[in-house]
Parts: sequence; structure tokens; C-alpha cells
Amino acid sequence: MSFLNFLRDSFAWIYMTGLVFIISYLIGSIPTGYIIVKTKTGQDIRETGSGSTGATNVKRILGTKYFFIVMILDAIKGVLPVILALKFATFKSEIGLSAVIAAIAVIIGHSKSLFLNFKGGKSVATGVGTLIALNWQVGLIVAAIWGVLTYFTNYVSVGSIVAVICAPILMIKFNQPVAYVLYCVAIAAYIIYLHRENIQRLINGNENKVRK
Repeated sequence: MSFLNFLRDSFAWIYMTGLVFIISYLIGSIPTGYIIVKTKTGQDIRETGSGSTGATNVKRILGTKYFFIVMILDAIKGVLPVILALKFATFKSEIGLSAVIAAIAVIIGHSKSLFLNFKGGKSVATGVGTLIALNWQVGLIVAAIWGVLTYFTNYVSVGSIVAVICAPILMIKFNQPVAYVLYCVAIAAYIIYLHRENIQRLINGNENKVRK
């Protein structure tokens, strides 16, 4: 490969990487929970409950119906950019790099929304959406783990934390690319970090329950 070809390929890679990241981040930044609560009640969800824009905090204001609506919409936000990256951004596709870049960007966008002064949700539903797009079996198993543990423990945070910890193990079990496994390790660490206050409340015995 000549030096000019190397420069051309490098520029194309940088350009495509940046484009995938920006588009995915913007999709992730769409504050679904904030928009729905604002439209229905006029309230700013960031000033209620945990201050998160995610489905759990929406439930405190609008009830169970909107909990599921926001959860599904946030999951779709995770699916969409990864699918687009897999279809159109073919650089390093053999190791899944473009899809992982999209997944990381949409997670950051959801939790640090450009439209809400870099506030947002805790990225669990969006993260599950990215997993479904990367490998639907892993994504659905993680969603099932979240659902079962949340139901039986009565804590969304417990279901969320355990589910994301299981994600990299499942990616290995299903023989997925190393990039997917590393992504799952990274988002598990990030989502656990976003739940640090929940963890402290669990330790103190005053974490919010799903069912009172």
C-alpha cells in the first residue's frame, strides 16, 4: 500500500467513525422521557424523583403505562443506530467496530443528552436495545434477566445491575466478536457507575421499590 493510499484510507476511516459517532449520539440524545412528561404534564422530569429521564422516573409521574412506553422507545433508540452502522458503515466490520462505536455513542447520548444540558437517563433500556441489535439472543436474555430480577427483588436497580453484568458473559457464550465483549464490559461498568446512588440506597435500605 502506497503512502497516499494509506492517507486516503485513514481519512475515510476517521470520517466514517466520526459520522457514526455523531449520528448515534444525536439519536441517543433524544430525551423521550422528558418529552413525554413535559407534553403530558408540563413538568420537567429532571426536577422529580431521581431526576433521571428514564422509564423508572417516568413511572413515578405518569404510571406503569408510560413506564413501558418510554422503556420501549429508549430501547428502539439503542437498536436503530447500531443497525444503521451494521448496514452502512462497513469499516472493520469483521470485528464489529462500527457497530460498537454506534452503541457507545448512543449510550452516551442517552445519559448525557445534548438537548438537556448533558443530563439524561441511566441507559439500561437503551443499552439493552444496543445488545439486541448486536446479537438478538443476548439482548433478549439480558432483558429477561432484568425483568425477572426486577419483579422478584422489587428493585429496578438490582435487575439492571445484574443484567448488565451478565451481558459480556453471554456475548462470550454466543461466540461474538471481541469488540462486542469489550463493549459489554464497558457499558456494564458505565451503567453500574450511573447507578452508584442506587447502590448506596440499597446498602442503606432506602432504595425505591417498584411496588409499594
